[in-house]
Amino acid sequence: MLKLLSACTIALTLATPIWAADEKPLTIVVPTAAGGGNDAMARTVGQKLGVLLGRSVVVENKAGANGALAAEYVTRAAPDGNILMFGYVATHAMNPALQKLRYDPVSGFEPVGLVGYSPTLMVITPSVKAKDVKELVALMKASPNNFSFASAGNGTAPHFTAELFKIASKTNPLHVPYKGSAPAITDTIGGQTQLMFPSLFTALPYVKSGKLRGLAVAGAKRSALLPDVPTLKEAGFEGVEVDQWYALFAPAKTPKDIVVKLNTALNKVLADPEIIKKLEGHGADVESSTPEQLADMVKKDLAKWKGVVQQAKLQAD
Repeated sequence: MLKLLSACTIALTLATPIWAADEKPLTIVVPTAAGGGNDAMARTVGQKLGVLLGRSVVVENKAGANGALAAEYVTRAAPDGNILMFGYVATHAMNPALQKLRYDPVSGFEPVGLVGYSPTLMVITPSVKAKDVKELVALMKASPNNFSFASAGNGTAPHFTAELFKIASKTNPLHVPYKGSAPAITDTIGGQTQLMFPSLFTALPYVKSGKLRGLAVAGAKRSALLPDVPTLKEAGFEGVEVDQWYALFAPAKTPKDIVVKLNTALNKVLADPEIIKKLEGHGADVESSTPEQLADMVKKDLAKWKGVVQQAKLQAD
């Protein structure tokens, strides 16, 4: 009976809303298709966020144009606290750094808070006989016409990470952009392309099954999910650190008190050990922030990737 009472007490505590229930559900727009890493994290966070806010939560997938369709949709929504975007580095820094879009990643949103990071993994098709990154680079320099890298499209994290690696390694594999990570992964597994830089969440099942070989983590530290895989810095290649961050954004001009309440609730969600465990299972390192900290991060990242676009002489589609 005591255990039952304790469980009931916990449930009632979690169900206590931070603000009054709204007739409308809270919609979280995800800029990728259902079933991917972004979607899984958004649903994990959204479910608990709804409990804390005392509101129903709907996750709406709006894939296309490397997240631009979803971002533009959210910037045009009413700033009433009923819609959020589960944005990430591509929608707010990389894609806008590469091309002019119909939304502004800074002025078009009110940052709510950071959710976390997912490291980027360098993978190769098993048919490439390279045991480590240095061997791969030697092969690419010896036979430059035999290597290409897949990406989820121009301006995506896999694309930009590969461009940084090309600069660091002084190689020039052909870029083959796809419409999303799924076909890019499929062709890398099949050997039509030889390497790729997907998120850890996307790549992990294929690395575990042996369909892809993980050579290095493009991040500041090794991943606990693949502790034997070195960072690119450890492999001898400096400057290739790309952690794909994820965060919640509201439309511009959403009232400050609503943004603060959403941020408070989000940070409570991210402090929940159960949520931390689930997000880590999706390959993410949880990290919270204030709206102001997230705003500063977006501006700095946007400037960083604009510099990479200039250095790599990249052009939009």
